[in-house]
Amino acid sequence: MRREETKRMAITAVFAALLIIQTFVPNIGYIRVIPALPAITTIPLTIAVYGTLMGPKAGFIFGLFWGITRLIVAYTQPGDMVSLMLFQNPVISLVPSILAGYFPGIIGRYFDQNKYDKVGYIVSGAATSLTNTVMVIVLTSLFFMHDPASLVQHLGNYNSSSPLILILISALGLNGLFEAAFTAIVTPIIVTPLKIVMKRR
Repeated sequence: MRREETKRMAITAVFAALLIIQTFVPNIGYIRVIPALPAITTIPLTIAVYGTLMGPKAGFIFGLFWGITRLIVAYTQPGDMVSLMLFQNPVISLVPSILAGYFPGIIGRYFDQNKYDKVGYIVSGAATSLTNTVMVIVLTSLFFMHDPASLVQHLGNYNSSSPLILILISALGLNGLFEAAFTAIVTPIIVTPLKIVMKRR
């Protein structure tokens, strides 16, 4: 029992260190393509791999850790005005991150039990990214519904009379699709050998 706990702690420490590097070293976790818009992030891959390996409870806590780092970045080194406006809100920073960590654990466990593990890894990778993107869009539309113009003016050449949620889908959705495709493809490549190694030890 103690050996298992030590192994889980060691794995968590490695992933936490990786998340910190992705967060605070430029262009590793957050890759900025269009200066005015939030960066494409590779961090959902780390979250998906950890949650799939460690289960929903650990994924929940790791997602919370991501949300806290996201909040810190928004206050200390925001890369653009949109990220500052969105992620200085604790709800927008924390809730999508927590759910993004929780869902791959549930999905991975379900597919493991039904012997379709590799399919599960693909689904959990995609679900991690899509959960983050969808929840950020939904929560942003709720928090800025009474003053959408303050946000829309920083999103580019959009008509402020359009529904905010449609503008957000247009502005942020492409990033989300790239992230989801990347995470869905790479998650099984990483998780499959790690699962084998973890079972042997």
